[in-house]
Amino acid sequence: MTVNGEGIVTDTQASPRVVIVLGSKADMVHRDAIVAALDALGVASETRIASAHKVTRHLLDMLEQYEAAESPPVYITVAGRSNALSGVVDANVRGPVIACPPYGERFGGMDLLSSVRMPSGVAPLLVLEPAAAALATAKILAVGDRAVARRVIETQQAQQERALADDRALTDG
Repeated sequence: MTVNGEGIVTDTQASPRVVIVLGSKADMVHRDAIVAALDALGVASETRIASAHKVTRHLLDMLEQYEAAESPPVYITVAGRSNALSGVVDANVRGPVIACPPYGERFGGMDLLSSVRMPSGVAPLLVLEPAAAALATAKILAVGDRAVARRVIETQQAQQERALADDRALTDG
C-alpha cells in the first residue's frame, strides 16, 4: 500500500476497492443504480455474481482471492428474496459488508426480513437505497483516502444546497 502526494491510498496489488456481489443476474437493475452513485462519487467498483445458495464454493473461492490483498475491499451485496449472500460474505471477510437488497413487490417487503436479522458474529450493514449504499461505501473509503473524503463532502454540500434552495423557493415565492 502506498500514499501519493494528495494523500490518496493505493493498493500496490491493484485490487478493487469496492466489490459488488450479486446473487443473480436478476439483481443487475439494483446494481446499476449503485454503480451510478459510486461513479458520481468517483469510486470504481467491480461486479461479480455468486449465489450463496447455488454456488457457495465459487463464492468462497472468490472471496478468498479478494481477501488475499493487503487491503480488502468494501463489499456491497445485492440479493433478492432470501439474503444468505450478505451473511455468508460477512462471515468470511475482514472488510466491511453493506447489504443492499432490492425490494420485492411480489413479497410485499417480507423478503427484506432475511437482511434485518443475522446470526451473532455476522454484521453486514443494511442500507436499502442504492445511492445511500454507495455513499456509505464512499464514507468508509474516505477514512483513508482524502480524495474520496473530499467528494463525500462535496456531495453532502450539494444536497444541503438543494434542500435550502427548495425551502427558499417556498418561502420567497
